Amino acid sequence: MTVFEKQKALGGMLTFGIPAFRLEKDVVNAEINILKELGVEFKTGVEVGKDVSLNDLRGQGFEAFYLAIGAQIGRKLGIKGENAAGVINGVDFLRKANFNEEFKLEGPTLVIGGGNVAIDVARSARRISVLQVNMYCLESRKEMPALEEEIDETLSEGIVIHNSWGPDRILTENGRVTGVEFKKCISVYENGKFNPNFDENEKRIVKADNILLSVGQAIEWGNLLVDSKIALNPNKTIKADPDTYQTDEPDVFAGGDVLTGPKFAIDAIAMGKKGAISIHRYVHPGQSLTIGRTKRDYRPLDKANLVLEGYDRLPRQKAIQRDTKIFKESFVDSRGTFTEEQVKKETERCLGCGATVVDEYLCVGCGVCTTKCKFDAISLVRKYDAEGVELRKIKPAVIRHAIKRKVRIAVKKPLKFIESILSGERN
Repeated sequence: MTVFEKQKALGGMLTFGIPAFRLEKDVVNAEINILKELGVEFKTGVEVGKDVSLNDLRGQGFEAFYLAIGAQIGRKLGIKGENAAGVINGVDFLRKANFNEEFKLEGPTLVIGGGNVAIDVARSARRISVLQVNMYCLESRKEMPALEEEIDETLSEGIVIHNSWGPDRILTENGRVTGVEFKKCISVYENGKFNPNFDENEKRIVKADNILLSVGQAIEWGNLLVDSKIALNPNKTIKADPDTYQTDEPDVFAGGDVLTGPKFAIDAIAMGKKGAISIHRYVHPGQSLTIGRTKRDYRPLDKANLVLEGYDRLPRQKAIQRDTKIFKESFVDSRGTFTEEQVKKETERCLGCGATVVDEYLCVGCGVCTTKCKFDAISLVRKYDAEGVELRKIKPAVIRHAIKRKVRIAVKKPLKFIESILSGERN
């Protein structure tokens, strides 16, 4: 297996797009080293579609491909002045901030956006900027797509979030950013769809030397799909089978953001596992990509209308935040670990999963139950790793277990009889 990486370092968005204070780089490198030990070959600085094509790789003997280039470019606002010097795309900024220790921001900085990526951009800018960092987003505090804990950490670092403001134009002078004119956002969504409405009479001008845009990500295919039958959707995501991830080119599979659009990293990781299963089946003749495959159609519960009577409503535990004054100037993770008491409280949140203990003397280990359970909740595990009884000694062993079983049955019979009488009295 060979991985072709466009950048000079490995890890993709886990390395370039997520700051070290959110995901420490030694964790990513440790995972990559495990893959290297398993025999995976990595080639950096190679852009497929530019330095080499899919047809070239086919000629080199590669039998299947998995496309997972991610949504690696940022979207633009489409307003006046966004091409001026000092306007930086959020994804590009994170890439520079993560790998260029000399990269600094001089002067006041504005971050436009309200998602998790915008939060990462703002917190990174705070660490390399000498002046105040402000965030402006269309959404109200409750509507912000960023996680609540991310917002709290951002505010604790002295970053100011200005809600319900949208950029109207970027002010420039001699080709350089001088500020942004914002207008009040009245509503962001209409009938469940993104359709912001503004009050044109309420505007404000905010001075800034740096504008960091983090209003979404897009996919840049380059020449990767040239001379192929692979089709794209209107939003530039790739068309592929939703279960097998196979594209219109039988030997090409795709996953991650290029298939779903921008989502969480763990979603891309999960799709990578399913993609690997498809490729394994594809390259081995006689196997089907669909037959005997477990489909996991996850549908989240409507928590707003969910009634959990009888269960405690213990909140999720939060890791202790270490001294913000120390860590807001560095890229070291400021989040601590759970205390022993927090660990116990977190485990108390677990609901009963229905685990049972099987009578090892009644179960013959046929394994049929594992194939019949549609939830894939049953598995057989070898508990004893010992030799069986010799043939000449098997009769005494069988008699001994038969006697034990008869004793258990005899004990259970009167107990069941008593329980039936008691239940009849209650009725």
